[in-house]
Amino acid sequence: MIYSISGTVSHKRQSFLVIDVHGVGYKVSVPARVYEVLPEVGESVFLYCHFTVREDAQDLYGFLREHDLMFFEKLLTVNGVGPKSGLAIMGLSEPEELAAAITEGRADVFMRAAGVGKKTAERVVLELRGKLPTIQSEAAVARMEHDMDVEEALVGLGYARHDAKRVVAQVDREITDIEGRLRAALKVLKK
Repeated sequence: MIYSISGTVSHKRQSFLVIDVHGVGYKVSVPARVYEVLPEVGESVFLYCHFTVREDAQDLYGFLREHDLMFFEKLLTVNGVGPKSGLAIMGLSEPEELAAAITEGRADVFMRAAGVGKKTAERVVLELRGKLPTIQSEAAVARMEHDMDVEEALVGLGYARHDAKRVVAQVDREITDIEGRLRAALKVLKK
């Protein structure tokens, strides 16, 4: 089993990158949140990986932190959550904030991920509640929802989703209200 991969980024696409390891290129799918902070083509990268083997494919899914990989693997234990919907969920926010949403019973948060419907979102909450360490849950869920709302507002203004995610991640965490976060994100975009 492949647990991690280290090499040079040879290609970057919207949902994956290719890592060159001594002349062999490995395609690694990553969550949108991870894609935004990956090194540029030609730079070195290290990712923790989940390796899946199916009848028709062998796939690698990469994460910057071991903790993220473990959270992804917990998601895969939920009936109805496969690697693609797991990546979509991981792209919503940090695992700590997602765990807080689970603790709070907020299935609606998970329904924002592509390919995740109401029943699957409810299963995620039901099956993982109490199985994950959480941080201050109410504040984390509120912060995550504000960031998602700011991303949606930026997309509504015509910015690309990946640019919106990148910019929202750069906004100072001390700014907690939606309007303030949106103003700060627009300032970053205008630079």
